[in-house]
Formats: sequence, C-alpha cells, structure tokens
Amino acid sequence: MSGLVNALMIAAVVVLVIVRQFRAQQIGAGRRWWLVPLILAVVALREPGILDVHHRTVSAVLLGAELLIGLATGAGWAWTTRIWAQPDGSVWSKSTKASVTVWIVGIALRVGLYALGAAVGVHQDSAALLVALAATLLVRSGILTWRAQAVAPAAGSTTAYGDDMVRPARKERV
Repeated sequence: MSGLVNALMIAAVVVLVIVRQFRAQQIGAGRRWWLVPLILAVVALREPGILDVHHRTVSAVLLGAELLIGLATGAGWAWTTRIWAQPDGSVWSKSTKASVTVWIVGIALRVGLYALGAAVGVHQDSAALLVALAATLLVRSGILTWRAQAVAPAAGSTTAYGDDMVRPARKERV
C-alpha cells in the first residue's frame, strides 16, 4: 500500500478509537479483542520500507522506541479507563480525562521521535506508526479484558460486592 493509504488508515483508526473511547462500551469476554491490532500489524509489516536502508541501525532504534511508546500508551490508556459491572453482570468501560493526557503525551513523544529521525536524516515510513498503533490497541484491549474479568461477577453468582457485610435487620420492640 502507498504511504497515503497508510496515513489515511492511521487517521481513520485514531479518529474511530478516540471518538469511541469516551462513550461507554460493553466489554465482551468472548470478543476477539486482538483481531484489529493483528490486521494493522500485518498491513504494516507487509511494507518493505519499515526500516530506512541507508540508516538501518538508527531506523531500528527509532522503530523500537516507537513500539515502546505504543506499548506504554496502550498500558496507560487501559489503566486510566474506568471499568464497572452492571447488576446484570455485564462489564462496561469508559475513558477518563487522564486518558486524554496519556494520548497527548504519547502523540507528543511520537512527534519528538519523528523530529529526531528527520534531524539525523532517517526516512520514516508510516508503517512504523501503524505497528505502534497496533501495539497500543493490543495492549489496551488485553489489559481491559483482563481487568474486566476481575470486575465481572462469577458465573451463577448472585451476590454483590459487600453483601457479606449486610447484617439482618432486627425487629424493633413496640
């Protein structure tokens, strides 16, 4: 795929993800949470220009840093997301204002990496950004799924948190 198509795909995924993160969403345990990141990674890794042929070492270091930023952004995003269980047992999530901060810091670090690469003359392809985005989404989805399992009530359980602390009411004497 061309760089323009990759850039449009990245922009579409980022807009979709950012818009959806501030609406409450149900987290399904059986959902294939890893599928979209896998597709993004495959599309990115099919590109031959992920590393600059003239600056392989510096390009690989920048790609590694981009992946680390993507992993950290995904983890930070997942841990700043609010998760709760409904009485019917469904688990929901919604990003918080702290999630916005995580995104802003992640984007700023990526812009800084791009500027550093441009300063040393490394050609940076959009495939690196696509791989980092895939890493971000994979880590976020994985952590949210793991957190949702801890919040979800056990199958067949009808007790709510704190039910064991409720004491039976005593009859008042008349």
